[in-house]
Order: sequence, then structure tokens, then C-alpha cells
Amino acid sequence: MHLVFLTNEYPLEGVIHGGVGTFLKLLCPELARRGHKVTVLGLSSISEKQVVNSEGVNVITIPASSQLKPKAIFNFRKLNKELDKIHLNHKIDVVEGPEMSFSFIRKIPGVKYLIRMNGGHHFFSEAEKRKVNLWKAFMEKRSFSNADAVCGVSRYVMDHTKKYIDFSSKEGPVIFNPANLENFFKADESKVVPGRLFFAGTICEKKGIRQLIQAFHIVHEKFPHTELFMAGRDWFYPDGTSYTEKIKEIVSKDLFKSVHFLGPLPNSSIPQWIESSEICVYPSHMEAMPLAWIEVMSMGKPFVATKIGPAFELVDDGISGLLADPLDANELAEKILQILENQELKESLGRNAREKVLREFTLEAIADQSVEYYQQLIS
Repeated sequence: MHLVFLTNEYPLEGVIHGGVGTFLKLLCPELARRGHKVTVLGLSSISEKQVVNSEGVNVITIPASSQLKPKAIFNFRKLNKELDKIHLNHKIDVVEGPEMSFSFIRKIPGVKYLIRMNGGHHFFSEAEKRKVNLWKAFMEKRSFSNADAVCGVSRYVMDHTKKYIDFSSKEGPVIFNPANLENFFKADESKVVPGRLFFAGTICEKKGIRQLIQAFHIVHEKFPHTELFMAGRDWFYPDGTSYTEKIKEIVSKDLFKSVHFLGPLPNSSIPQWIESSEICVYPSHMEAMPLAWIEVMSMGKPFVATKIGPAFELVDDGISGLLADPLDANELAEKILQILENQELKESLGRNAREKVLREFTLEAIADQSVEYYQQLIS
């Protein structure tokens, strides 16, 4: 099959990426190893088209439109033109992308268009209790209308998006995000730095950074040797204000030396940080299916997360991790303290987490499910 993936964040050198990029960097090379032709197409603020072959995956990046709004329409014209060229060169079977990928797509006869839901505009607007942007809502609904099929990374993201967009006639399976067991290996417990707590993700409100810092004040009172390390890119308010600088204001002076903002780290260094930490704490307010959680669990680390959306599809509370109310810093602190105070619990949580990942989240299993679904679509 010839599979084309639409994304602007495929992780090449210098490309800032999130969960979708990380997921595709696992899936695409695996599909190429299985003999499928795999193309990734995206836009960037570059001056001329770039084509790179990475692990058997043909990554094409074209210059984004410099036109004023509605920029999306001009960008889709560029994507449509490039898709026509790709198809002419080697017939495409399936084009896949996240929720807003097909808003103004010009469909090629015989090609199937698949949305793999990772949490779109309607989903996160509901989760974050913010108003729906009418233009983005229109684009997302139009994209679903143009898609031939829809699958999702969790049952939760599919069920909640259904409240706003009817895709029942196109609904496919839930296919979880896979673990990267090559990079996120079984942790060596002899490398743990006692008292080190670690978070990786965007430094922003919806990732629970405020509650994490508030909880750490409580934890540090009882265990003064603890330190909190947070790795991830900053988030900026519409006026350009840094979220990191604002949130530092709630860190008490006596705690300042124990709270560390590491900034964005290369993906390759995250496993070492996870390995050296006593506990990983990822208190998100909402996720569609968090790859970062799977990475921690795959390393067999004790883990505190939150009772949100797909959490119960991923974590067995009290068995493979502990879950807290995302808005309750006291409960979050209580879960962290439970692990710090109980060596047996700490060991069992880590062991059970890794076993769950090896059972349900391997790349091989997720690639098998994806290929089976692609074949079903084109048959």
C-alpha cells in the first residue's frame, strides 16, 4: 500500500513536535519496514520545498502560505497540488491525518481519507471549558464530512467528539498510541536520585503545572530532600507573556531552589530523566491518549496521573499507577506521598505498569491493527 500522512510536526532535526509527531515517528518507519510505501506531507515556514528520506519514510515539506487570513484555504491549495503530484508518481491508497486535515481537501478518486482522532478543537474546547471558535469548528466539521473513515486513539476521544460531530456512519476502531520500547527501556533502579520528581510536557495550565507546583509545596514540607524537575516548551498568552514566568510567581521563596524548569529537552534525553526520577507526575487536565504516560509506564516507573478522559483506558488505578483529581492539589500531593512512604507500593506500581504496556501497547500490535484497518478501507 501507499500511505500518506498529513502533519506539520514530523520529528526531523529542528522540527518542534508534540504527541502526533512522536506517534508518527514510531508508526511510519515500522510501516516502511513492512514493505509499504510511506509518505509524510506537511507545511512549514521555509522558502522552498524539502524532501528527506528518514528510515524509509519519504518526508516532504512545502512552504506554508504567506497570504493573510484565511490562510488555511491557501495552504490547502498547496497540499492539494502536492498530493496530486505524489499520486501521479505512485498511486496513493490512504491519506491519513488528525481532525482538521481534510477541511478543504480536493479528494482524489479511488483514494481513502482517514481521520485518526487525537483530540480536535471541539474535544479540547469541551475539556478546557472554553468557547468553540466558529471558524475552527466549521473547518473541523467540514473535515469530518470529507473523510471516508474515522478511528481514534481512545474510546473517550471518540465518544466525546460525537457530541458535536456525527461520524457514526464512518466510525472505525480504537487504536491506541504505541510505546517506544527501544528508547523507553526498562529503568535501572540503581540510577534513581532519591526525592526527584519529574514531569515532561508543555509548561501550561492544561498540563496541570499549577496544581503540580501547589502539590509539591505540600510534599516538600514532609520530605525536604525532594526536588521537582519540569521539562518542556513554554506556552505564551495572546499578549506574548510567558506562562513559565507567570507560574514562577506561585513558587514560595524557600522552595525556589527545589523547583527546576528545564525548558525543552531533546526526546533522546527524556528516558534518562525518567530513569533517574523516583516518581513521575503528569497531572494533565485533559488528554486524548497521552503518549507521555505510556513512555513512563514502559520504563516501569511509579507514576501519578489524573482522573481524566482516557485515564482508565490506560492506567489501572492503584495497580499500574495512581490517579488524582486534576484540580485538587491536595489529592495530588497525597498520591505522591503514598508512593514516597511505601517502597512496596512504589515497586509494584512500576512493575505492573511495564507489564501492561508489554501486553497492550507494543508498536507491533498497533501497526498490525493499523494495517488491518487500512486494508479493510481499500478492499
